[in-house]
Amino acid sequence: MTDDEAFERFVREHTTTLYRTAFLLTGNRHEAEDLLQDTLARLYPKWAAVTAATTPVAYVRRSLANRFVSDKRTPRARHEFSFELPDEWDGADLSETVAVSRTVWQLLASLPAKQRAALVMRYFHDLPEGDVAEALGCRPASVRSLVSRGIAAMRAAYLAEPLTAEGGR
Repeated sequence: MTDDEAFERFVREHTTTLYRTAFLLTGNRHEAEDLLQDTLARLYPKWAAVTAATTPVAYVRRSLANRFVSDKRTPRARHEFSFELPDEWDGADLSETVAVSRTVWQLLASLPAKQRAALVMRYFHDLPEGDVAEALGCRPASVRSLVSRGIAAMRAAYLAEPLTAEGGR
């Protein structure tokens, strides 16, 4: 199988999972698509290195997280964060679920990029600390610290002053 075929097959098999990660990191479907596309475009020229990795999905996930953290350091990335909620309604009264979900999204968006990435990988993807550490390029102890500080910051922000429906305080 050529590198082009391997790349195409990988993208078909793993785009959904990787897009989910990108969405959880960015909170916005358009930014998630851009992040995933940019990451895959940067990895394409060195696809042989990706396929040589023990777990290519972990390699790409690490690149995705690194790209996200790196992008958040640029001046153009410093803008108001607003997470999207689904547009459709299935008829059920989900007001409490939406309120809690919106609060979690807003609190998650208030975290620094690396803490957010650690929380997304650890709790939304249920990855062990070792895998998160590998994806973020740090030690497992650093992951525990990032997660602990992220949860503490979210808790403190939540207890200090409830968030409004518009995303502000």
